[in-house]
Amino acid sequence: MKTVLITGCSSGFGLEIASYFLQRDWQVIATMRTPRSDLLPASPHLRILPLDVTSAASIATAIERAGPIDVLVNNAGIGALAAVEGQVMTQVREIFETNTLGSIAMTQAVIPQMRQRGAGVIVNLTSSVTLRSLPLLAVYTASKAAMNAFTESIAIELASVGVQARLVLPGRAPHTRFGENARPRMEGAIPPAYDALAAQVLSQFQDHAQITHASDVAAAVWQAATDTAAPMRIAAGADAVEWMRMASA
Repeated sequence: MKTVLITGCSSGFGLEIASYFLQRDWQVIATMRTPRSDLLPASPHLRILPLDVTSAASIATAIERAGPIDVLVNNAGIGALAAVEGQVMTQVREIFETNTLGSIAMTQAVIPQMRQRGAGVIVNLTSSVTLRSLPLLAVYTASKAAMNAFTESIAIELASVGVQARLVLPGRAPHTRFGENARPRMEGAIPPAYDALAAQVLSQFQDHAQITHASDVAAAVWQAATDTAAPMRIAAGADAVEWMRMASA
């Protein structure tokens, strides 16, 4: 039975991904900053571990407790809707520490065991906003675009030792808590000069014609983890699929 370790499983995509793999008889290690045992159904195939991807000590402890890992899913991430002019550098660093450096650190942590076995898959979740420039998301987009470049580069070097790396690019998911969790970081981050632009952006967020569901992301991660012929970049969600099509046109 194979084992998957997923970061950021307290809600949204991570929680759905964990459930998806559990239903398919995988050993699932669901990690979160503050572990909760009530989020997923009890199962002998489930372990819940504490993990802060911005802490080297936390990563080392989680990897040691996890044991052999066949698939790593770097899902943990934070966002913020902000004008660059109003975004303080402590917040910029926080976003990169989690979205970019945290994922790189987790990748580094699992590579040795995967290399020794000559097998393993690393799946990094980024975002469809890297396919299309949007206002008020510059820092978030930059943190995810960096992971796109990182993943595509390591995929080449890891292929030489039998390890695969893939990207999943979700679209906008209003039904998750991502926006709710990002809201505290918006306070004071949009100066009055950008109020009209912000109102326009927020109104567009209310358009639910094409959106991404957590189940779309879980299915895309499953494909990335189990299909050896999967493409490097997998769009997850109707809007993400459309944006990827437009970007490739």
